[in-house]
Amino acid sequence: MNRINAAFAKSKETGHGALLPFICAGSPELDALPKLLVALQEAGASVVEVGFPYSDPVADGPTIAAAMHTALGEGITPTMIFEQVQSVREQLEIGLVAMVSVSIVIAMGGPESFVSRAAKSGFDGFIFPDLPLGETDLYRRVCAEHETTMSLLISPTSPADRAVEISKASTGFAYLLARSGITGERSDVPDISERVRSIRAQSSTPIACGFGISTPEQVSQVIEHADGAIVGSALVRRLIEVHTNGEDYVIEAETAITELATGLISMDRF
Repeated sequence: MNRINAAFAKSKETGHGALLPFICAGSPELDALPKLLVALQEAGASVVEVGFPYSDPVADGPTIAAAMHTALGEGITPTMIFEQVQSVREQLEIGLVAMVSVSIVIAMGGPESFVSRAAKSGFDGFIFPDLPLGETDLYRRVCAEHETTMSLLISPTSPADRAVEISKASTGFAYLLARSGITGERSDVPDISERVRSIRAQSSTPIACGFGISTPEQVSQVIEHADGAIVGSALVRRLIEVHTNGEDYVIEAETAITELATGLISMDRF
């Protein structure tokens, strides 16, 4: 079974939510990715989203955008990301998702070339955040041929029928955005209960929710309804701050995810 599918199947079986940290490849330093993937697994992550740095990131707030620009300045490339993932893949049981702009995919020869290389390096799934729903057929077919998943984004402004359509078109999980705007930490989490209930009534695809989650309490609020909680900006920020201060960002990653994982158990999820 694909590792992402296995992660959500285990989550449902145990009654625990899945935690999906996002990290930016090449941040906080060029060779950070292999060390961080191992640490995140040890801390309790089920699936890790790996952001491929892009000069014009889609919907990313200042924290992630800055991390991407710094990584690009240091020389990170998709090929380096593939090599870094492959170097530790045998040590990992967690699912790995590549979050990557269609522009990068096209620059590397198109979906067949990119997905093939990514899958061989150890990626289990993909998020193409700037891929319109009407253009997903080719990408979904290529991902399926390589036994990988393709998750699509459900916007807070998407009509109910459109949200269901996006969920059904997703494999692995659908990515539900908790709020409109750009990514970044927030002090609250919008109520997603009705949104999730509406989608689940017509789609069996697991739902992971993100955009602004930064505390165990917020993780708990999300997985009361969704199958997984996605944490991005808060983690990226903490790693950069610790590295800037000359401290160990790998230990910080493990500490941060261990803390967030305490919010995963909810008896009201099903």
